[in-house]
Amino acid sequence: MNERLRSALVQRGLTVDEVAEACAVDPKTASRWIAGRVPHRRHRWTVANLLRVDETYLWPEAGQRTPRLGATQSELVDTYPNRASVPRDVWMSLLLGAMKQVDVLVFSGTFFAQTNPHIARMLQERAQAGVRVRLCFGDPDGDAVRIRGREEGIGDALAAKIRASLTYYRDLVGHPGCEVRLHDTTLYNSIFRYDDHLLINPHIWGQPASANPLLQLRRTTNAEWFERYGESFDAVWSSARPWAPDSQEQHHRGQD
Repeated sequence: MNERLRSALVQRGLTVDEVAEACAVDPKTASRWIAGRVPHRRHRWTVANLLRVDETYLWPEAGQRTPRLGATQSELVDTYPNRASVPRDVWMSLLLGAMKQVDVLVFSGTFFAQTNPHIARMLQERAQAGVRVRLCFGDPDGDAVRIRGREEGIGDALAAKIRASLTYYRDLVGHPGCEVRLHDTTLYNSIFRYDDHLLINPHIWGQPASANPLLQLRRTTNAEWFERYGESFDAVWSSARPWAPDSQEQHHRGQD
């Protein structure tokens, strides 16, 4: 019996069915974890994040079996062959668990709203709980978006996707704790930060971001990768300009 896991569930007021739903597994599988079976690494992380405890506290023996090749490896929670293969529960548990900050750096980030139609409301709720929300999209009228659209072979479609995506976040503009900006920089990777957790989506030339790999990182002692990606977001954010929905739409109509 995993007494630590059972106790943490009781303290958080969560049921086995809720844990199973968060991990997208059968309740019988989650029950086996409480009985002592060690889950897959990705499921260990999801459960630990849901319960807001350290993974090694719940499964110390799993941490001992995991080879440690330095601080960089310990940052790496999981890898995915492409962004589309990341389970929805990973995105949801990270967002709902954020207590300090949510940072997003993308060109269009269309999937972010399409996979969660309540994303704007949820971000507002996180902001009301004291979370700082920073969303940074590509400038649809900028050079970087024009070049990226040409490289992907979709031309002006990328700029159109950005304008469509921004409409989901109109209510965030001016909302306390929320800020939306537009950047005109080369996007080497999309970044999604939730407190001490990062999802990094490196970009492969000529391919849409959804088809590219994704790394899931967590902040640890001497977390070199985490810090570097965090600094890169701050650098782009500092050079980006605030998004003013009305002026953006007027500018676009003027071009038409």
